[in-house]
Amino acid sequence: MTAETADVPPPVVDPRVMRDVLGHFASGVTVVTAMGPDGPIGFTCQSFSSLSLDPPLITFAPSRNSTTWPRLRNVGRFCVNVLADDQSDLSQAFARSGTDKYAGVPWAASPHGSPMLDGVVAWIDSEVWAEYQGGDHTIVVGRVLDLGADPERSPLVFHRGGYGIQP
Repeated sequence: MTAETADVPPPVVDPRVMRDVLGHFASGVTVVTAMGPDGPIGFTCQSFSSLSLDPPLITFAPSRNSTTWPRLRNVGRFCVNVLADDQSDLSQAFARSGTDKYAGVPWAASPHGSPMLDGVVAWIDSEVWAEYQGGDHTIVVGRVLDLGADPERSPLVFHRGGYGIQP
């Protein structure tokens, strides 16, 4: 960086271009669930990652427009369900607002009481550990309380705007 360019603000990144470019990074798909006072709640979340082994932490980032995240935050405990490759219907159902997301969806209570969806690749029982503002999303850090996986299942992958690896 030269002295002449140090004071020049970076160009504004077009959100559509950013979405297209970052869509080339394949991600897994999760559904974050909790048992609210009026029954089970949850939402689809692609922005999920392992964060730390000591202490055991995960992170995910719900949209700041989410109506489910504030209710889930109030519960304090949640389960991250890593969807299997044949569960794109669950991803779509839990991404919708204003519907009964659990209609016809089999689940059982996780060890800490959150909904654990049947047939998932993995589940991670957690509690809210920290929360940070991240632009149009909230960065949530969860402390892992318990977890498990089914090594016979393969994960649902989202890539370039669709499920599976897009050419």
